[in-house]
Amino acid sequence: MRLAIAVFLIIFSIFFFRQKNLRIISPIADGPSTKILGIFTVKKNPEALREKVEAAIGNSWNNYSVYVADLNSTFTMGINQQEMFTAASVNKLPILAVLYDQAQKGKLDLDRTITLQKEDIQDYGTGSIRYDPPGTVYSVKTLVRLMMQKSDNTAAFLLGNYVVGLDTVQSVINNWGMMQTDMVNNKTSNADIALLLAKIYRGNVANPAATTEMLGFMQGSDFEDRLPGLLPKDTIVYHKIGSGDTGEVHDVGLVVGGNTKYYVGILTTNVPDPDSAPILIAKVSKIIYDFME
Repeated sequence: MRLAIAVFLIIFSIFFFRQKNLRIISPIADGPSTKILGIFTVKKNPEALREKVEAAIGNSWNNYSVYVADLNSTFTMGINQQEMFTAASVNKLPILAVLYDQAQKGKLDLDRTITLQKEDIQDYGTGSIRYDPPGTVYSVKTLVRLMMQKSDNTAAFLLGNYVVGLDTVQSVINNWGMMQTDMVNNKTSNADIALLLAKIYRGNVANPAATTEMLGFMQGSDFEDRLPGLLPKDTIVYHKIGSGDTGEVHDVGLVVGGNTKYYVGILTTNVPDPDSAPILIAKVSKIIYDFME
């Protein structure tokens, strides 16, 4: 009996001291988590983020959607993410993606030119083309840049109606799984746009060069007071705003910075004070960024 106990103690001692020299690696995969002592990880709680977002918005908006989806893990947080909203200029994102999809397949030429006609001018909202004289000639790629960076409505009209066609856009995005987006009636959901932007970012729409070009148009937006407004200056935000006549104030995009890489979309309607809504969007965006970091 004593011999057996002695043998056990010797074996245990050898095992224990060998284990002290081994490096301990957490079996939990990297994701949206908080590291503790480099050994264990604590998964982020979607409900905790939801509470922070709802507290920040309070009673300022009656009808809104906020959706966050981490691109490095399965973490998501959604508030009405499948509810359809009037898209406003957010509907320019499907036009962008399908244009490059069709160009990738050789079905259209991004370098072809379009001549502006008087009846094509969309004399409302954002953009500069409406001030150009009829007969002005643009390349498709120039129209794409103006549609994305300046949210030009006439550029979107020309691209959506004469270059790719809204019926083609609808057919393609339906095949991609965007079943809550209606191009003719200008409707979409956060869940659909999250799917679309992840598809673009991961290079599943076009080749690397074209993907970089699309993302560059989104990064170079003239409207930086919403999602990017309060984020660190070195943070990259690929995004698209939208504003409508019935109190729609939107911004949707991908945030890449520090340890973060995620989709965030904020859609609203019937906002009582549209002028102050961008400030609140920026505040909510910063809350999400800090949480995801």
